[in-house]
Amino acid sequence: MARTVNQQARAVRREEFVAVAQTLIQAKGYEQMSIQDVLDGLDASRGAFYHYFESKIDLLDAVVDHLVAAGTQAISPIVADTRLSAPRKLEGLFSHLAAWKAERRDLMLALLRVWYSDDNALVRDKVRRSSVVHMAPLLTDIIQQGNVELTFSTGTPETAARLVLALLLGVQDLAGELFFQRQAGTIGFQEVVATFRGYVQALERILGARTGSLHLIDEPALQLWFG
Repeated sequence: MARTVNQQARAVRREEFVAVAQTLIQAKGYEQMSIQDVLDGLDASRGAFYHYFESKIDLLDAVVDHLVAAGTQAISPIVADTRLSAPRKLEGLFSHLAAWKAERRDLMLALLRVWYSDDNALVRDKVRRSSVVHMAPLLTDIIQQGNVELTFSTGTPETAARLVLALLLGVQDLAGELFFQRQAGTIGFQEVVATFRGYVQALERILGARTGSLHLIDEPALQLWFG
């Protein structure tokens, strides 16, 4: 029992470091955040930090893991809703995830700048791997339901889910590029919308869905990020 309590206490303390780091990244940015800032926020020693994390980037990995897990948890009820068809579940997954990110826009923007820094390619890879672990089972369930309903027509749902994730992760990378291009004024908003529509059409083809059956473009959400 004592060992279990110690493990639980360790997990709680580790999450406290992650929570403080997340707040600091949102407030001042990852590059500007120092390990000492984190220690000051918790009144902790440097030795305590290295008890849980090997480095500052290891702490960033933990923040990313926490966010991906939290985002997945937020959309899980949609997948479990038996009243929804597979296309509506997929649309709900996208819209709820977009809303979840919008509520954390400052943090997402701070992390976006980290992910697209040349020095942080490992962070981008971490996001991809963590997204696959958390999202693949949800997408597999939706695709399997769609095959049964005949709204989708794919091969093995697990394989199709991996293909969909590869497409979505590509969209995520592209979204970062489009965001910075919009910030620089080198592309227009309608070009952004058209680009995302192209990816929705590609998604319909992967799923064997009827053309125009998936309504995943939320222009107000796109305005928030790219307007």
